[in-house]
Amino acid sequence: MMQNKVFLLRKIGIAEGVSFLVLLLIAMPLKYYFNQPLAVKIVGWLHGILFIAFSSIAWEVKSERNKNFKWFAIAFAASIIPAGTFFFDRLLKKELTNS
Repeated sequence: MMQNKVFLLRKIGIAEGVSFLVLLLIAMPLKYYFNQPLAVKIVGWLHGILFIAFSSIAWEVKSERNKNFKWFAIAFAASIIPAGTFFFDRLLKKELTNS
């Protein structure tokens, strides 16, 4: 069951990272340069939901795998840094192969 949560965390992390990059690199330029705010509204909502899901599942994985708070802080920081979740995914993948 725990492997499933880590797998879910990895998949949501990738989706969250992609949504963040789409928000920053596509939706925001559409809003500010082409006066098309709808893209920010849609992608912003999607990104927000994925951010909350990522943070929640990261907290569950932290608790269930007896990780320290530093581990969660790294996961959270990865979710607010553009492309950070891609690097965090590598860390998770390495953890899974070592356990």
